[in-house]
Amino acid sequence: MVTSNDKPEQEKPAKGASLEPASGFLKPLQPSKELAAVVGSTPLPRPEVVSKVWEYIKKHKLQNPQNKREIMANEKLQAVFGGRNKVSMFEMNKYLAQHLK
Repeated sequence: MVTSNDKPEQEKPAKGASLEPASGFLKPLQPSKELAAVVGSTPLPRPEVVSKVWEYIKKHKLQNPQNKREIMANEKLQAVFGGRNKVSMFEMNKYLAQHLK
C-alpha cells in the first residue's frame, strides 16, 4: 500500500548529534587572562568554567569553613572577583560572566 506522503524520508541525525552550532550555556566562551589563570586559556562552555572554578576553590580550600556558601578569594580569584576578598557562591557567577566572551 502506497501512502500519499510526497516528502522523501530524511535521514535523522545520530542520537546525540546536532546539526546546529552550540548556543547558550553550551557555547564555548573564551576566558579573560585573569580567569584563564584559574581555568586555562581554551574556550569552554559556561557550566564547565563554573565546574573548574569550583575544583580550584576546593583544591585550594578557599571555602569559609563556618559558611560554606562564602568563597575566600586568593590572589588569582581576587583578579576575577573585582579585587574582593570574599564573595558568595551566588555572586560568583556574576563575576565569572564578566570574564567570558
